[in-house]
Amino acid sequence: MRFKGLDLNLLVALNALLSESSVTAAAKSINLSQPAMSAAIQRLRNYFNDELFTLSGRERIFTARAEALAPAVREVLSRIQSTIVNSDYFVADQADRVFRIISSDYSTTAFVSNAVRNANKILPYIRFELIAPDDNCHELVHRSEVDALIMPELFMSEAHPFLQLFNDRMVCVGCASNPRPAEIISVSEYLSMRHVVAKFGRGMRPSLEEWFMAENGMRRRIDVVTQSFSMIPPMIQGTERVGIMPRRLVEHFSSFIPLRIFALPFPLPKFTECIQWSMIAHNDLGVRWLRNFLSDEAEKMGDVDDKFIEFR
Repeated sequence: MRFKGLDLNLLVALNALLSESSVTAAAKSINLSQPAMSAAIQRLRNYFNDELFTLSGRERIFTARAEALAPAVREVLSRIQSTIVNSDYFVADQADRVFRIISSDYSTTAFVSNAVRNANKILPYIRFELIAPDDNCHELVHRSEVDALIMPELFMSEAHPFLQLFNDRMVCVGCASNPRPAEIISVSEYLSMRHVVAKFGRGMRPSLEEWFMAENGMRRRIDVVTQSFSMIPPMIQGTERVGIMPRRLVEHFSSFIPLRIFALPFPLPKFTECIQWSMIAHNDLGVRWLRNFLSDEAEKMGDVDDKFIEFR
C-alpha cells in the first residue's frame, strides 16, 4: 500500500533498522529474509534520497536524516499498534499477548513476581517480559515500546498518565549478628558506621535515601556500592555494615538471610510505587486490563508497618 508514493510497509523495515543492532537482527525481528531486508533498505534510500546509515568497521552510523526520522516513525507505528491493532479486541482469558514491563529488582521481588504468578493461574496465554530500568526508560514509555513502567511516584513523568499501586518505606537494616543496639541514638553514630548503598543505571543514579541524605547535609562512610537493593543483604551478612532499603524487600530476604532493622534518630522517606503507561496506549484494551489487574493485585498487599524488629 502506498501513501504519497511511500510504500507503508517500508516504515516497518525502517523502524526495525533504527531499533536493532544489525541489519540481520532487524530482518529477523520483522520476519524478513536478508535479501528482502537489503531490498527494503535500498528502496528507503531511494525514497528519502539519503543513505540512512554508513558502516565504520562493524559500527553503523546513522545519517542526520535517519536520526530525524526515528521518533516520528516509532510514534506512527506505536499509534497504529495501540489504536488499531490492539485497542478494538482484548479478552483476557483468550488473549495471546506479551506485556512488556519495566520493573526494578525491588518492584519485581516485592510485587510483580506474585502478580505474574496470579495472572498465569487464570490466564494461560498471557506472557510477560520484564525489563530492567535504564537511563532511557521514560523514552521507551513515550514511544509506547513498553506497556508499563513501575517506579516510585517521585520518578513518574508528567507527560503520561500513571496510577498509584502501593506504599513502602525505607529502613536501615543490618545483619542479625550485628552487636549494635537496635536503636542508633545519634546521627553522628549512624554516619560513622560502615554502609552499603545502591546506585542505579549507567549514570549511577542515587536511591531515595541518598537524595534525603544530601538534602539534610549528611555524608556517610560508604564501604560498598551495589547495582541494586537486592545486592545489599549479601553485602551486610556476617558484617557490621548497614544499608538502607525498602521494608518489603527486607521482609523477602529475611526468609534466608538473618536481618534486623535499626531505629534511627531521624525519619527515612516513605514512597509510593506507581504504574505508568504511554498516552498513546491509553485506550489500548490490553494495557487497560494490565493496569487494572496490577492495581487489584496491589490492593491485596496492605500497608507496610513501621515496627523495628529482628527477623528470625
